[in-house]
Amino acid sequence: MDQQKTALVIGATGLVGKEVVRLLLADGRYSCVKAFVRRPIGFSHPKLEHHIIDFDDPATWENLIAADELFSCMGTTLKNAGSQEEQYKVDYTYPFQIAIAAAENGIKSYALVSSAGASVDSRFFYSRMKGELDRDVCKLGFEKICILRPSLLLGQRNERRIMENISAVMWNILSPFIPPIRKFKPIFAGSVAQAMINQLNDDFSGVKILELLEIFKKAKN
Repeated sequence: MDQQKTALVIGATGLVGKEVVRLLLADGRYSCVKAFVRRPIGFSHPKLEHHIIDFDDPATWENLIAADELFSCMGTTLKNAGSQEEQYKVDYTYPFQIAIAAAENGIKSYALVSSAGASVDSRFFYSRMKGELDRDVCKLGFEKICILRPSLLLGQRNERRIMENISAVMWNILSPFIPPIRKFKPIFAGSVAQAMINQLNDDFSGVKILELLEIFKKAKN
């Protein structure tokens, strides 16, 4: 068996992050899973290292960013953040600061949950913000970078998101009649998490961007 690896997860209490942690803990290729979170993750495991940190104070955590692979799953909604400025901090600033520290500390492989439609040229704040993070992490010194761009995420959330539930129902109704919207098919967070892990364990170098249909395929590999 190959030497076991250490994985570091940010956003480990979120919808995708929780699934990434769960899958990594069950994966024999990993001996240690480090979760960097703002609040307790809620369970323990022999392979799990639990770090509650203040993302606003990089000096207290920069030297702790050490692993073989970094899984970046951090994000929030405008409603929960309260303003675009606060959402930008959670969705761009914190993940980018972590990525910089990871590259500087020698982490070789990096996976990022982005979003369908992410583009620095987008008219929409959220898509433009995600596109900026995609662009900027690709300039860092990772040997492997995997960026996943899922659409609507499904799974068990701590809060109800009525509009997302309505969107999922509408997709099921309309997609047979409007083929172009099939590229926005909802996807379970567990599938995104599995695709992240599978891709980073593939033999490749450079940047690999997985759009929605590619995420579905990679989750099954």
